[in-house]
Amino acid sequence: MANAEGKKTKKPSFWKGVKTEYNKITWPDKLDLTKQTVAVVVITAILSILIALLDTAIQGGVNWLTLLDLTKG
Repeated sequence: MANAEGKKTKKPSFWKGVKTEYNKITWPDKLDLTKQTVAVVVITAILSILIALLDTAIQGGVNWLTLLDLTKG
């Protein structure tokens, strides 16, 4: 890098920049972390059940359609 006078300036150390950015992080407190964890687990469970129900319904529909096709032949 060069300053306005054309002289080279020393770049800041990579690790100093990492440390500076690391110190800017705001970590959640225990209560927030617990709430967010519970929310993720509950939503994951609900979506898992929905996907399983959809999969079962689609599989039943496909099986029903293939049985109809076999009875015609």
